[in-house]
Amino acid sequence: MKLPVMPPLEPMLAKPVSRIHPGWLYEPKWDGFRAIVFRDGDEVEIISRNARPMARYFPEVVAAARRGLPSRCVVDGEIIIADPERGALDFWALQQRLHPARSRVEMLAERTPARLVVFDLLALGDQDLTAQTFRQRRLALERISSGFAESIHLTPITEDPATAQRWFEEFEGAGLDGVIAKNGEDHYEPGRRVMEKVKHDRTAECVVVGYRRHKSGPDAVGSLLLALYSGDASADEEWSEMLGGLIPIGVASSFPMARRRQLVAELEPLIIDVTEHPWGDAMREMASETGGGQGSRWAPGKDLSFVPLRPELVAEVRYNHMDGRRLRHPAQFLRWRPDRDPASCDFDQLEVPAPVAVTDILGG
Repeated sequence: MKLPVMPPLEPMLAKPVSRIHPGWLYEPKWDGFRAIVFRDGDEVEIISRNARPMARYFPEVVAAARRGLPSRCVVDGEIIIADPERGALDFWALQQRLHPARSRVEMLAERTPARLVVFDLLALGDQDLTAQTFRQRRLALERISSGFAESIHLTPITEDPATAQRWFEEFEGAGLDGVIAKNGEDHYEPGRRVMEKVKHDRTAECVVVGYRRHKSGPDAVGSLLLALYSGDASADEEWSEMLGGLIPIGVASSFPMARRRQLVAELEPLIIDVTEHPWGDAMREMASETGGGQGSRWAPGKDLSFVPLRPELVAEVRYNHMDGRRLRHPAQFLRWRPDRDPASCDFDQLEVPAPVAVTDILGG
């Protein structure tokens, strides 16, 4: 492979802001795997945000790149999967693709095919476009988009703040998590937070059912495990019963080190044996299937075991996006809520956006 822009290459990033500012160009904020795709003839490389190779996990995206991208180019985009029933983004399905077994990857590529949403063009032929303005790169990207394969899409864009605000409010129903704003005169700056991102900001009261120890040792809390009672008849009844009615939704993990150590002492009176925990049956079943532990798909070998607590504490947390029935990102702990009955903390408190299909946003 010999291109004017070569891997490894850090993608240009965005800094969080609280509102949509006028005078920028706006795009929907896709919730998938950031991917820079390099094509030189039949050679295709896909690099993640952290410069990790990703092509082996998405053979259908590689095939689409060979069919539908210019023969020599570098594009910046996002790999996504849409749930075939809900029509919304499915980040869990994306995570399942990071599997070491080639046979499983190929099977999932058939069952849950991924798409590539492209939002920038960094090189075309022998030309490095990173020094050009974003407006110039976008025009060049639009010119080549007519040749995109069926599963490669050009992201929508607008200069109208009112349209961007509508996208922000409506597209959450498709699993998108905000709006990206770009300065039309900026050139591409790898690794720098030049763009802006506006994301949703909400709160919820959750039951704290345990904690994971910090990587520094057992005298500090790494993250609080959060759960909600199912609260509706549509939940998986068998799964809900196995978990004692408490459905895991994610973690809260942003604490100063001093606070992490204080939490160990605060939570110590609530520690119980796993046999007394609402998740005891599920944990025993998981241990028997995995040989005693649970690993992280992102960091193989990472210990995801936790210290079980009596489900009596309620924490108010700030979050920005739900992926189905789970927090897409770790929540921010705000305060304890001793005035709340844990049994009242259920999914019914969460704001649920009206459903929107990803294909409606992408135009089919």
